[in-house]
Amino acid sequence: MEAIKTEIIVLGAGPGGYAAAFYAADKGKKVILVEQDKRPGGVCLNRGCIPSKALLHATKTISEAREFGSRGIHFAAPRIELDQLRAWKESILTRLSQGIVTLAQRRNVEIVYGRGYFEDSNTLRVETSEGQKFYTFDHAIVAVGSKPAMPKAFDLGNPRIMTSTEALEIEDIPDHLLIIGGGYIGMELGTVYSTLGSQVVVAEAADNILSGADPDLARPVLAHVRKHFKEIRIKARVQKMSTQGKQIKVVMDHEGQVKEDLFDRVLISVGRAPNCDDIGLENTRVQLDEKGFIKVNEQQQTEDPKIYAIGDIAGGLLLAHKASKEARIAVEVIAGEASSFEDIIIPAVVFTEPELAWCGLTEGEARAKGIQVTVSKFPWAACGRALTFEKTDGMTKLIVEPETERILGIGIVGHGAGELIAEGVVAIEMGATVRDLAECVHPHPTLSETLMEAAEAFYGHATHVYTRKKPAAAPQA
Repeated sequence: MEAIKTEIIVLGAGPGGYAAAFYAADKGKKVILVEQDKRPGGVCLNRGCIPSKALLHATKTISEAREFGSRGIHFAAPRIELDQLRAWKESILTRLSQGIVTLAQRRNVEIVYGRGYFEDSNTLRVETSEGQKFYTFDHAIVAVGSKPAMPKAFDLGNPRIMTSTEALEIEDIPDHLLIIGGGYIGMELGTVYSTLGSQVVVAEAADNILSGADPDLARPVLAHVRKHFKEIRIKARVQKMSTQGKQIKVVMDHEGQVKEDLFDRVLISVGRAPNCDDIGLENTRVQLDEKGFIKVNEQQQTEDPKIYAIGDIAGGLLLAHKASKEARIAVEVIAGEASSFEDIIIPAVVFTEPELAWCGLTEGEARAKGIQVTVSKFPWAACGRALTFEKTDGMTKLIVEPETERILGIGIVGHGAGELIAEGVVAIEMGATVRDLAECVHPHPTLSETLMEAAEAFYGHATHVYTRKKPAAAPQA
C-alpha cells in the first residue's frame, strides 16, 4: 500500500495535539491529526478537565442552595436524576468535540481515526476501521497523553474499584466511598460525591493533602473537606484490598494503627502514567526516562530529529494548558523559528471548595531552594466582595524578591481563584514589581482587589487591613 505524504503528523487529538495541528495549519503546513478515540479532545475533554468541572458546577449549586437557608432563602431538598445529569454532561462534551472537528475542517486538517504505530522514524501506520493506512512525514508530534495510574496491588478486576475515568461516569452514588490519594483529582471528585450524598474517606500517604501547594493555601480547603467529608486520613497507606460481597474490604495503616473498613466503592487517585505502550517508539530513536515519559529538550525535540513530544507524554506538569503551550513551541521550532520552553509560567488550579490556584515560585519551593523571599498576604475576611459571597476563608499571597521587589509567585485560595490567577501569570511573565501591582486600579467591589491590597500590604498601607509599614531602605553610601 502506497504511503500518504504529509509535512506534519500529530498523534493524539487532545489539548496539545489539536492545538499543534491547528497552529501548524495556520502556518501553512499540511497536517494530519491521528486520534484513536471516536471523539477528539483527549483525556481533558472526554475523561478529565471538562466533565469534572461540569459535575463540580452542578453539585456546587446543591451546596449553595443549602447555604442560602441562613440568608432567608430556602429551597426544597434536591432530587438527583443521574441519567439526566450524565446526559447533560455528555452534551457538553459532544458540543466541544464537534467544535474541534469543525475547526479542523476549516483549517483543512484531516482527522484520521485509528491507532497510530511508528514503523520507523519516517512512517506512521494507522489501524482504522477501514484497514491499515500508512503515512510518511517530515515531522511528527507525539501527544498521546496519560492515563490514571492503577497499582497492581489495587487492580482486583472489580468494577467497584475505580479510576477517575469510571468515577466521572457517576454510575451511582455509593453510601461509602474511599479515595486513595489526596491530590487535586481525588479532592475534586471527593467534593462531587460528598455533595451528592456519599460518605467520603480520603487516605493520603503524605503529611498533607494537595502537597504541591503551600500549606497555608491548602489549609482552607482542608478545613472545608473536614466538615463535609466523613474523614481525612493523613499519613495513611493502604496495605491490602479484597472483595467482600458487594463491598471492598480495605486494610490500611493510619499513623501506625491498622484499620479495616468496608466501602461500596474505591477511587484510586495516585497519579497518572504515560501512554507510551504499543505505539512503536522502539522503532525510532525516541528515548524514555525512568518513569516511562518521553525525553525532550526545551524545544520539545526528542532524541529522534524528526519526532517531537508534547503534553503529558513528555512529563513534567500534567496540565492541559501546559500541553497547549508546548504545542506552539514544537510547531514554531519545526517552522524554523526561535522558540523554547524556558521560564514559562504555568498556573495550577484545584477546583475544590474553596478553589486553590498558584503560579510562579511557591513559598515552599523558595525554602527548598534556599531562595530568600518576602511574603505578603491579604485575608479575604477583609474583602467586601468576599463577604457578599459569604466566602471569607480565602487569602491572596505574593512571593516577592526582597532586593528588586519583583513578584516571583502568587497564590490564591478562595471563591473563583482559578479565574483570578491569570493576573498573577501576567504580572510574573512581565517582570512586574509589587509597586506595579499596587498602583494598578482594581474595580470595587471585586475579588480582584485582593491582589492589589496584598501588594499594598507589602508596603504597610493596604486600606482594608492593618499591617506594619515596610521599613524604609537604608541610604546608600
